[in-house]
Amino acid sequence: MPVGMSAGTPAGAAAGAPAGAAAGNPLLMRSTSRARVVKDVAARVAMWLAALIVLVPVILILYYVAAKGLPTMDWEFLTQPTPYSMRLRGGGFVNGLIGTLLMVVLAAVVSIPLGLLGAIYLVEYGKKGLLAQVIRFFSDVMTGVPSVFVGLFVYTAMVIPFGFGVVMGAASLAIIMLPIVVRSSEEMLKLVPRELKEASYALGAGHWHTISRVVLPAAAPGLTTGTMLAVARAAGETAPLLLTALSAQEIVTRLVGEATASLPVLIYYGARNPFPAGQERAWAGALELLLLVLVFTLLARVASSRNRLWQ
Repeated sequence: MPVGMSAGTPAGAAAGAPAGAAAGNPLLMRSTSRARVVKDVAARVAMWLAALIVLVPVILILYYVAAKGLPTMDWEFLTQPTPYSMRLRGGGFVNGLIGTLLMVVLAAVVSIPLGLLGAIYLVEYGKKGLLAQVIRFFSDVMTGVPSVFVGLFVYTAMVIPFGFGVVMGAASLAIIMLPIVVRSSEEMLKLVPRELKEASYALGAGHWHTISRVVLPAAAPGLTTGTMLAVARAAGETAPLLLTALSAQEIVTRLVGEATASLPVLIYYGARNPFPAGQERAWAGALELLLLVLVFTLLARVASSRNRLWQ
């Protein structure tokens, strides 16, 4: 028997005595709580500093584009097509705005439903099956493929037989958007708590009813963010549209067989020319494109919040 330990003292009590004494010591508890507070404050400060560091270049870009584009963005710019000569002042990018809206909307109508259905299959049905693994693999590969190769593919498959047009540009944008929607939506659906699904099943709901009434509304904010990332990526693409939609100086509403303008292509042409008038229109077009993506994002957020309220 160790020295100092009486025969009636349990070994566990002796071993636990220092821990109990430390737990009951107010000075030690106070120092421990202070250390936790210091760590918490340090973590908060580091988090805010990291957020500010990320926001600084974004704010600078927005400020610079707004400062350059606002002087040129007047009513004439918003309502008139591009002049035929880059050195002429006046005119605007309404032809590019209409073309971009047509192509992005058509691409979203195709890619967003397909992407959501694909994500639902991966999370709820395929899971770790062979087909699900193949879909994930090609989605990851397509996310990293340069957009110019997508433009070349659509040019070979559609432009050569049918000519340039809105549908061809929308097809290239849909191919770019689809893997982004699939992968982002899959990750958002995985975050839905399993307890919500089990509660729905316990109430007698079927699998698809649970997905449509419980899973999708719960993941709606994340799904909206993912789809808006895809829309923003598509709205800013230039290389595939140079090969599929080309450009035009006038407003074009024909979907197939006629080249049409888009904001990214007009910005590209205006920025690379040496005339100040064309460069000013390019800055105003860049600001218009930023505002267009912002409007899309706000509308999607409002629609998502209203859908959750109705649910």
